[in-house]
Parts: sequence; C-alpha cells; structure tokens
Amino acid sequence: MSRLAAGVVLVTAREPGLDPDDANAPAGEDVGMTATAFLSVSLDPPLVMVSLREGSRMDDLLAEQPMWAVSVLSESQRHIAGRFAMKGRISDRLLFEDIPYTRGAESGAPLIGGALSTLECRTERTVSAGDHTLVIGRVLTASLPSAEGGPLLYFRGRYRQLG
Repeated sequence: MSRLAAGVVLVTAREPGLDPDDANAPAGEDVGMTATAFLSVSLDPPLVMVSLREGSRMDDLLAEQPMWAVSVLSESQRHIAGRFAMKGRISDRLLFEDIPYTRGAESGAPLIGGALSTLECRTERTVSAGDHTLVIGRVLTASLPSAEGGPLLYFRGRYRQLG
C-alpha cells in the first residue's frame, strides 16, 4: 500500500473534562492524530470516513464522544503532520501550543489555521475492520480557510507534494 498516494489530514477532538459540573476539576484536553486513510463516503447525506488504529487514543476518545474535526493539510504543513504522527507521546497539549487554530463551533475541536479545508463531524457509525476502526462521520460544517498551496501527500513512506 506504500505505492498508493494519499492526502494527509489532522483528526482532532476535544477530550471532556473529568467533571464538567465542577469548575475546579481538570479541564479537557485537545487530542490530534495524523491520518492518511480518510475519504468522502457520501454527498447526500454528507459523510466521511477515517480509519483509526484500534486502541489508539483517538479510537478510545471517539468511542466515548461523537464530535470530531478534520483539517486537510497543505503542503506547507508537513511539520504539523509529523508532529502528530509521533508514537509514544504522553500529552497532546504541547503539540498544539504553537499551531494556529480556531475551535469548531459544533465539535469544540481544533480546526488548524492554513489548512486547505476543515470539517466538523459527528460519528454516525463505527465498523471494526481487522486492527482498525472505521469511523463514519456526518459532516456538520465545512470551510475553506486557505486557498494557498497544494495538498500534502504521503507516498512510499514520506510526505510529498504535487509536482
């Protein structure tokens, strides 16, 4: 499959706080994950799908709460893709620290500034598929924050750009 070029997205979600009724309880945390297995499923209704490694932090989070977002990364955002693709990280809080983003009105998830497009989604269905979970989400909002540059691609184990 390394010879199949794929677009690169950042999947994000907001982990709820430990006790939303207690103002002194620790707040929730933003979570992000680089993905290349992302696609449009349907236009009517608007559905997309992302494949998550079973047992990953994002898989566990989306099993608990249904709201998430996707930022389609541009060729200039390779550093963001690499940062969120790191294995074994303890916390995502520092990973978002110097990345411009806005918070989605529907999902509460980070929407990355400069992305080619952003989507906010609500999980409609999950499907277990081998060692992955396929998450099908209904698109609630879509925007085009940047028309600059081309898409970031992943091909033969490396990030690439068109041309």
